[in-house]
Amino acid sequence: MFINITLEVDDRTSDIRIDSEQKINMGLIILRESGKMPPGAMPAYFRSKQSEKLVSAYKTFQDESIYDGDILTAITTKH
Repeated sequence: MFINITLEVDDRTSDIRIDSEQKINMGLIILRESGKMPPGAMPAYFRSKQSEKLVSAYKTFQDESIYDGDILTAITTKH
């Protein structure tokens, strides 16, 4: 099943339609390759705005119970 989600990384926000059986980081890879996300951006975790839980970028949207319309915000560390 395809879902529409929003990925937020740093100051960039992009909408994407993706198969819920894909890993979350695959959505970010697609956006990076199209120039819509920073080249080095590959956070390991996101926060779901719908469930307010921390989700792994290495699991599928389905595994992490990410549904249509959710917004995932990258958890990044600043040095």
